[in-house]
Amino acid sequence: MSFFVYLQTAYVDVCDDTEYSQKAKSFRNKAIDANIPAITTAGIYPGVSNVMASELVRAVRDESKGEPERLRFYYYTAGTGGAGPTILATSFLLLGEEVVAYNKGEQLKLKPYSGMLNIDFGKGIGKRDVFLLNLPEVRTAHEILGVPTVSARFGTAPFFWNWGMVALTNLLPLEYFRDRSKVQNLVQLFDPFVRAFDGLAGERVSMRVDLECSNGRNTVGIFSHRRLSQSVGYSTAAFALAVLEGSTQPGVWFPEEPEGIAIEAREVLLRRAAQGTINFVMNKPPWMVETEPKELGLGIYV
Repeated sequence: MSFFVYLQTAYVDVCDDTEYSQKAKSFRNKAIDANIPAITTAGIYPGVSNVMASELVRAVRDESKGEPERLRFYYYTAGTGGAGPTILATSFLLLGEEVVAYNKGEQLKLKPYSGMLNIDFGKGIGKRDVFLLNLPEVRTAHEILGVPTVSARFGTAPFFWNWGMVALTNLLPLEYFRDRSKVQNLVQLFDPFVRAFDGLAGERVSMRVDLECSNGRNTVGIFSHRRLSQSVGYSTAAFALAVLEGSTQPGVWFPEEPEGIAIEAREVLLRRAAQGTINFVMNKPPWMVETEPKELGLGIYV
């Protein structure tokens, strides 16, 4: 980040690390002084998922239909999503971080890859098990969007990889996953097995963002693509185009901040990022987007 400020060059990164993103954010004033626009955590998740959450929250507040109370990010990627040892290393490193979540404004620290939920990602993906992870959009959504209860969960396939991650967190201390050399040894051990199943698992990716409000209204956004490798490219390019088109003010911003992605530019960004998706919906009630809702007649679904 400091290098790009020195070069006076616009900057977009796709980091998914909470500590790194906060360090990047600390260059905000220097970037403002240098008249440099920059966005951090601007990939698919975090990134597009942050913008989806921002739009769900904005829609509720604009319509004065209750106040946002609970925001939940759910992510699913089949196998390594085509990223091989890179995503494997990232996943292991996250097992070394306590999960930061928020409950009614109180910060909680939870065990990584715990708190399993079975979530319906809608058509093309179906129901998948997801587990708590420490991801930067939890903190930014809480602080920037002002939602008191926020958490993020992730799951993969085949299902036994999830079991393996849970087993590792039970067998090894957090400190083990904070040692990059030990993590690299784990990657080398598991990578051949993961690659063997990647061909069968595919690389589908899905994000579901759920917002619950004080008046009982629940809204959902879903974004699913057959290939993570393509979808990440579209998502990152959408942020880069937004910066080049002048939608980002000088400074360092998270995707939720209007200075990072102007409110009027969010719809275009989401449309660009959603190219090739098998399912992309926003601001729908859960029953409308979940797998195979059944029509009873007269437009009534269960």
